[in-house]
Amino acid sequence: MQNSFNLALLAPEIILAVVALAVLIIDASGKSETRRLTFGLSIATLLLLTAVSAVQWSNGAQGEAFSGLFVTDSLSHFLKILSYIAVAVTLIYGRSYVEQRDMVARGGEYYTLALLALLGQMVMISAGNLITIYLGLELMSLALYAMVALRRDDVQATEAAMKYFVLGSLASGVLLYGMSMIYGATGDLSLEGISLAISTGNLERLPLVFGVVFIVSGLAFKLAAAPFHMWAPDVYQGAPTAVTLVVGAAPKIAAFAISLRLLVDGLHGLAMDWQPMLLVLAVASLVIGNLAAIAQSNFKRMLAYSTISHMGFVFLGMMAGVVDGSAEGAGTAYGASLFYVIIYVLTTLSTFGLILLLSRKGFECENLTDLKGLNRRNPVLAGILLLSMFSLAGIPPLAGFYAKLVVLQALISAGYVWVAVVAVIFSLIGAFYYLRVVKMAYFDEPEGEAIPGGSGALANGVMSVNGLLVIGLGILPGGLMALCISVIENSLSF
Repeated sequence: MQNSFNLALLAPEIILAVVALAVLIIDASGKSETRRLTFGLSIATLLLLTAVSAVQWSNGAQGEAFSGLFVTDSLSHFLKILSYIAVAVTLIYGRSYVEQRDMVARGGEYYTLALLALLGQMVMISAGNLITIYLGLELMSLALYAMVALRRDDVQATEAAMKYFVLGSLASGVLLYGMSMIYGATGDLSLEGISLAISTGNLERLPLVFGVVFIVSGLAFKLAAAPFHMWAPDVYQGAPTAVTLVVGAAPKIAAFAISLRLLVDGLHGLAMDWQPMLLVLAVASLVIGNLAAIAQSNFKRMLAYSTISHMGFVFLGMMAGVVDGSAEGAGTAYGASLFYVIIYVLTTLSTFGLILLLSRKGFECENLTDLKGLNRRNPVLAGILLLSMFSLAGIPPLAGFYAKLVVLQALISAGYVWVAVVAVIFSLIGAFYYLRVVKMAYFDEPEGEAIPGGSGALANGVMSVNGLLVIGLGILPGGLMALCISVIENSLSF
């Protein structure tokens, strides 16, 4: 078989699997100093993986492994590098939080599970087959379920883990059932084979349409889009904040990747069936996410509903990639959606990172009232909070504004002017709760004792870079946007 084994393409996955097991073994040694060692090894590995993927990408390493089960292309290199960076930043922000709390005995489980979740994300990003997609998804999901439950003596965290596990298992079953229907209709598990079978037009339509419905529903759950969003607020609030950031940042990149692989690569011939579904999901997410966020008093819960509304914009960009069944302007629309996901993850890292830096043992900075008077206590972190909230609200010249702008441009180019108007209206409604956070940080009197200034020089330095990127990518977004369009056009067939 051609390309049945091409292990060079799997070098990042092999390295990460070995290191994750090594971290687990080191942690099992029982020595108290393993916490620092496991953290350093995890960060060093993520930097190494970034370099390996960058070298592979620059050298044009592309192709298939295991007879098409695993695919390496420009899109996979790009998204993996983004995932490495997101997880590294997450671990840096969460280090002090994990060490100060009794989440685990030594800390190794946190890093091991984070690396295993990343391994699942990498498999998802490079999946070229329905089986690979599901294996990667379950590897990531099982690790995340365990992470949410790390604080075994915390009733709220245990409840959140149970909800996440039960609803996540249900969603995985729905997705798997949709895949089985697609396989039954096409007789093929590879995305390329499915696309070719659908393009013939000789297949039974009913099982294909039902399969698409179940697949889109499963993807909507993984991206926390309404009406499959019910797990997100409870899990975001109940999980330890260091775990909430693991759940809310990098996994969105992988979930978006399998959405592209499934809908664009595999099921593009059924675009006129899944496009209306994305429209309903997008509008529902914008309405429910923005309206529900207004009523929240818990900052993490508010950000969960904010996530739901932002996933609406992601679906709008994907929906705009198909116009009257043709692929005209598809690269720009899908690129706009990818750009939006990147900016969302960047801003999520800064918002939840702020909660982590402002928290300390015995104090969880997760209520909105905890942010009152932040500017008087820590002007730097207050400034980054302002940038993050303004970016999420879509206020120029920050990155979130341009992300919304390119999605709206794609919608208008595709002829969905009324949808763009609805998106703008609910974005304006959503600006209320973001501005409320800024008002509390800058204009309200502080409550309680002074908030500490962060969790060390490394975390504060990364947070500063995070804030500067929110500004920089808003002022000069052209390079990243062009890269997003390029990797989409070079990797996907539509």
